[in-house]
Amino acid sequence: MWLLVGLGNPGEKYAANRHNIGFVAVDHLADRYGFPPFRAKFQGLVSEGRVEDTKVVLLKPQTFMNESGRSVAVAAKFFKIPPERIIVFHDELDIPPATIKVKKGGGHAGHNGLRSIDAHLGTRDYGRVRLGIGHPGDKTRVHGYVLSDFSKAEQPATMALAESVARHAPFLLATRDSDFVKHVMEDQNHGL
Repeated sequence: MWLLVGLGNPGEKYAANRHNIGFVAVDHLADRYGFPPFRAKFQGLVSEGRVEDTKVVLLKPQTFMNESGRSVAVAAKFFKIPPERIIVFHDELDIPPATIKVKKGGGHAGHNGLRSIDAHLGTRDYGRVRLGIGHPGDKTRVHGYVLSDFSKAEQPATMALAESVARHAPFLLATRDSDFVKHVMEDQNHGL
């Protein structure tokens, strides 16, 4: 079993924010693979289902970004899922929009959701799908940038990225990260 976590902030006010791209990715996974409706549990929204033959729990913490780790730790403990079978989908400033990188472990690079997960799991040995949102160019503008909505021009590429992530998730769950990234980026390059 895998725990796939999308990071974001709860509520309509934040729904289209760049910071919420993790929620968008997990929603696309749920839709593509026919997961049942999300239900409130573990201080988050949870849905259990399958991505092809693999059992998966989807989680969208509802604790606000800075406390995401509380929800992730409780869900992981309940389902007895070790950190190496947790993948977190999150926004990444240092990657161009509509691109991705995958990594396991490492620092939080100032991302408060990852910082919270590190603290509550007591480890950094979980997977991350880093969804590029680009950088505003000046670190003093970062806070407002991540909490602002994707522009109308950015929305199609963002939705296409989330759909491609969902389509190729079986590679990710088979721990074929390079194949996952390759296929997602091929989709982006071909406008799929």
